[in-house]
Amino acid sequence: MTHRLAIYDMDRTVTYSGTYTGFLLHVARHMAPWRLLLFPGVVLMMLAYVLRLVTRQRLKEVNQGLMIGWNVERAKLMPHVESYAAKVVEGNVRPGALAQIARDKADGCTLVLATASYRLYVEPIARRLGFDAVIATDHLSQDLRYVRARIAGENCYDTGKLRMIKAWMAAQAIDRTEAYIRSYSDHVSDAPMLEFSDVPHAANPHKPLAKLAAERGWARVDWP
Repeated sequence: MTHRLAIYDMDRTVTYSGTYTGFLLHVARHMAPWRLLLFPGVVLMMLAYVLRLVTRQRLKEVNQGLMIGWNVERAKLMPHVESYAAKVVEGNVRPGALAQIARDKADGCTLVLATASYRLYVEPIARRLGFDAVIATDHLSQDLRYVRARIAGENCYDTGKLRMIKAWMAAQAIDRTEAYIRSYSDHVSDAPMLEFSDVPHAANPHKPLAKLAAERGWARVDWP
């Protein structure tokens, strides 16, 4: 094959725990501690999502507005984004995932981190972990002076993540018929991505994915 790809989900696959709420709290604590008083609003929004009163995309937008602000100057925000990325890599990354990343790199794979988390803080994490590319949820103001609490396009989740992977491959002139793809995820929402792969891995899977992986004959890995 012309192209060898290793595509990783991030939260609870490469990391032990989710990074999104931690990101909001970290930035609020360092930029505007008074915003921590608004955290009950975040909890209420999460409840509204569970009850299907708001979309996952709207949940993320409102929570960012509450904890970070609706329009934040990028230059003021980025030092806190970088410090959060350093914190994640220092204490929230599975050694087993790091070992697999190293093996895939040694095997000549292009390392891709594909996640529903925001590109804003995923890229600094990916850079520290040695990934070659990031496919993630973008802000509407991704390249502008101010970071807005609005998502551009799709939330990189479920079938949306697969569409974004295909779009990235097209932009890189990677034909699927000429690509060998390994993929890793902990969550059943990534079933479309895993199905798309040549060698899918259920990595530290939760019960629904573990069940699906057993039915489909997908490899299971349990990283420390």
